[in-house]
Amino acid sequence: MKDKSAPKCRSCGEALSSTFVDLGMSPLANSYLKAAQLNQMERFYPLHARVCGSCFLVQLEEEAKAEEIFSDYAYFSSFSDSWLAHARKYTEAVTERFGLNPKSQVVEIASNDGYLLQYFVAKNIPVLGIEPAANVAEEAKKRGIPTEVRFFGEGTARDLIAGGKHADLIVANNVLAHVPDLNGFVGGLKVLLAAHGVATLEFPHLMRLIEENQFDTIYHEHFSYFSLIALRRLFERHGLRIFDVEELSTHGGSLRIYVGHAADETKRIVDRVTDLLRREEAIGLNTLERYVSFEEQVKKTKRSLLEFLIAAKNNGQTVVGYGAPAKGNTLLNYCGVGSDFIDYTVDRSPHKQDHFLPGTHIPIHSPEKVAETRPDFLLILPWNLREEVMDQMRHIRDWGGQFVVPIPKVQIFA
Repeated sequence: MKDKSAPKCRSCGEALSSTFVDLGMSPLANSYLKAAQLNQMERFYPLHARVCGSCFLVQLEEEAKAEEIFSDYAYFSSFSDSWLAHARKYTEAVTERFGLNPKSQVVEIASNDGYLLQYFVAKNIPVLGIEPAANVAEEAKKRGIPTEVRFFGEGTARDLIAGGKHADLIVANNVLAHVPDLNGFVGGLKVLLAAHGVATLEFPHLMRLIEENQFDTIYHEHFSYFSLIALRRLFERHGLRIFDVEELSTHGGSLRIYVGHAADETKRIVDRVTDLLRREEAIGLNTLERYVSFEEQVKKTKRSLLEFLIAAKNNGQTVVGYGAPAKGNTLLNYCGVGSDFIDYTVDRSPHKQDHFLPGTHIPIHSPEKVAETRPDFLLILPWNLREEVMDQMRHIRDWGGQFVVPIPKVQIFA
């Protein structure tokens, strides 16, 4: 007998009765605070990831509404040099592969500040951005990138079609995980995509999250966590087919899937799709047992980080953070690490500077602060950008400072 009180899978609708990992109560990961807000009540929500025993989608309940999270957003893609390089390389590749030209139409969903569409504009390829955060969309508009401020779903897709927009290429980078209504979103792709069009979607790969202990990528803005196994079923239900997949190094290990209409015989499924499906099955991503064993890995990482921080403080050493990413806020709140362990953190984005991290209230400064205080350790919170950060901040070695990376395990780099 099914448990009618259990939350339902947002992909297939089955009851969710199995825990993937419970990270306790946490604030919204991008809800940075100003000094005047530090004594005000702060909202915390359950951060409890479950796995569907039917389609194997890992997911959070929608504790906070998408409108609350994304209508005013603190993440601007253009402040990462490596991410801009990634976007430029992608633009070159898809333009050549799919023969995009000035008669084509490119639509990016969650287009942020125009970090990617600017490279299509430079090629005279028509673009349209769909971005729900008005403050971020304004930056794109300043660059001359047409942008609509709205959430994407079937309704938005039908409005675009009514306005004469059929997309030859739909780009959706790191947005699918942010969507509470997966079926509405994928249904919208089906509506908007031209008959022989292609949609590409990038998202962190659940297989890498599990194998490399990347639990800090779980936060309220990410409603879902995807394997290729789970996504193939979702897209097939909407008459779409994943015909190619690439494994990327971004965000600690991501997938880029290529999607076309199931009826489009010009899009043949390549071997990379079947090969990856076999590899996911080989590590047990089609069985509940692999998912429910993950939580113990997470607890071990928490103990390890706390042991390092306690030892450093007991030795009279100073630790500061680098970055104020959402993943860092999950890590610090779950581990109970505040300014008693980390004096401050720094971030290149002026939109985060002079604010405080949610929950932990660690102050955020500009990177120049590090040279002023000469800490013993720099804890890299955006560990997926480790090489970029270590190069930017290499001057800490002048006074014997060392880098610390917390994921997949605590590592110290001189």
